[in-house]
Amino acid sequence: MNKALIIVDIQNDYFEKGTMPLVGSDKASENAKLLLERFRNDGLPIIHIQHIATDATATFFVPNTDGAKINNNVKPIEPEKVIVKHYPNSFRETELLNYLNANNITDLTICGMMTHMCIDATTRAAYDLGFNCIVVGDACATKNLNLNGHIVKASDVQTAFLSALNGTYAEVKTTKDITDNK
Repeated sequence: MNKALIIVDIQNDYFEKGTMPLVGSDKASENAKLLLERFRNDGLPIIHIQHIATDATATFFVPNTDGAKINNNVKPIEPEKVIVKHYPNSFRETELLNYLNANNITDLTICGMMTHMCIDATTRAAYDLGFNCIVVGDACATKNLNLNGHIVKASDVQTAFLSALNGTYAEVKTTKDITDNK
């Protein structure tokens, strides 16, 4: 079993002063930092995914802005891999699959933002590609959604998406589950 941590889109635009703030982004990033420290201490591979917008009308993750930068709580260091993506699925048109295969990685611990979009898309793709996945639910964040004028609270979105992933696509765990596991 070769494990790696994938930190998806923990970027400044998702925080209070960003252009797309999420509910719980601070706490999720603090938990992701704990996971990052654990993987660093264990000498395991770490992959940071950074979403950069390509649409000229994009309002967040605009290239060369502070909002597109990876948040300081999970700032990459050498030799951690940074992969830039342009779609919710971290595998789409990126080097992620080749990198994981080249490093014989079979088991992924996934955290980041947004649970209902990029975490969901990346986890489902990883499962379909044959990876064993753990999603660390309290190291993920999302936002309120609107469906035909009905506001779905972020906490409900979080619960719905994590429960949909749990079982088939991934095992959903907490930060404590991972960091306390010796």
